[in-house]
Amino acid sequence: MNVFLIIVNIAVLCILIGLLIYMQKKHLSFTKRVFTGLGAGIVLGAILQLIYGTGSDVLVKTTDWFSIVGNGYIQLLMMIVVPLVMVSIIQSIINLEKTAELGKIAAWIIGILVTTAMVAALIGIGSAALFHLDAGQIHAGEAEAERGTMLQDKLVDVQDQTAPQKILSFIPSNIFEDMTGARSTSVIAVVIFSMIVGIAVLGLRRKNPEQAERFTNIVNTLYAVVMRIVTLILRLTPFGVLALMANTVANTDFAGIMELGKFVIASYVALLVIMVFHLVLVGLFGLNPFVYLRKVIPVLGFAFTSRSSAGTIPLNIQAQRNSLGVDNGIANMSASFGATIGQNGCAGMYPAMLAVMIAPTVGIDPFTPGFLIKLVLIVGISSFGVAGVGGGATFAALIVLSSMGLPVALAGLLISIEALIDMGRTAVNVNDSMVAGTLTSRILKKLDMKKFNDKDAIEKDIAV
Repeated sequence: MNVFLIIVNIAVLCILIGLLIYMQKKHLSFTKRVFTGLGAGIVLGAILQLIYGTGSDVLVKTTDWFSIVGNGYIQLLMMIVVPLVMVSIIQSIINLEKTAELGKIAAWIIGILVTTAMVAALIGIGSAALFHLDAGQIHAGEAEAERGTMLQDKLVDVQDQTAPQKILSFIPSNIFEDMTGARSTSVIAVVIFSMIVGIAVLGLRRKNPEQAERFTNIVNTLYAVVMRIVTLILRLTPFGVLALMANTVANTDFAGIMELGKFVIASYVALLVIMVFHLVLVGLFGLNPFVYLRKVIPVLGFAFTSRSSAGTIPLNIQAQRNSLGVDNGIANMSASFGATIGQNGCAGMYPAMLAVMIAPTVGIDPFTPGFLIKLVLIVGISSFGVAGVGGGATFAALIVLSSMGLPVALAGLLISIEALIDMGRTAVNVNDSMVAGTLTSRILKKLDMKKFNDKDAIEKDIAV
């Protein structure tokens, strides 16, 4: 009987995929197909949980089959991240007129990412104060206690790493290891290696133009092939979003959400304010924030469902280049850096909210100027190297809470709603990287305004 029910559930998913294929053949826009997949996934996941119940054998096996589409899509994106980052950055540097431009680009991108992370921390603090969040009011069950113990054990590894050691972790010692994504800072390591290769080619061009030209031709050919692969994978986005959302909703602990509803609401209020802050920044630099928002929504929708900033890198770069008109090199660097630096949701808002919640449990007033200034500065410093996959916020929280002298185990109280909040955090993280790329391109006068204002720019490239 169970096998029959599982087959029926898989058949329903296949029918919905067929609907999305039909929409594609009818040339409905990429954005409409992504959000149709998102909505259908929510409805399917809710129905599955309602019928079978969380943790049931049928639901577990059904979502396991669904993951072939959802997680399979994420794995395809992760597969192309390293080739895309390497080839794109090398090609971008080769085409720079002056190497000094590289330093300016990196400085502006990192500066925007870290500064916005500190502002996000202030917004998180404000939301925690508005909703009177207090960790002492949350009941700790068996799962929460186990999570707290795990965080306490993990803290040992985090505390053993000094600030200089953390900076050293960005520098690749074995680029082939970093190409496998073995470390949380692997993406930055690949970026640094690619920048060194690009700079070396510029030097070679002065000494041996013929060899440099041959290498440049190879890179340009590889770039064309990689971008074609990216386009092919991105066309699968509506299907991936459908399956990912169905699995997420089907496995969501709604009882835990009800119990911790105030924290969920406070988190999403803070995330919404951060998004508004991003749009205000876009407007302050003379760009239409509504045009910007319309173009990034498909990317944010995928980031929301996948909970992976790193997995969103290909879609992020594609949208910046082809929809927003961001310079090639800037788009690649902002998407790559943004996956591990200055994440507004995971490394900015979340640790700050936790610190304000937990401080009263150890007799500390979290709203004194000394506490707040220290917290915001620590958030800014610790926002480097946060892993761009689900769980990066935990790493950031461990660093911030331990640096503030607060008990990290209490962060485990939020385990039941972690996935739900992480979806919103990831979308905000990705948006911040796109804002950083757009503003940097605007500041350095490299933004293609014609493409930015073209309402159908992304559709022309992906949605065929």
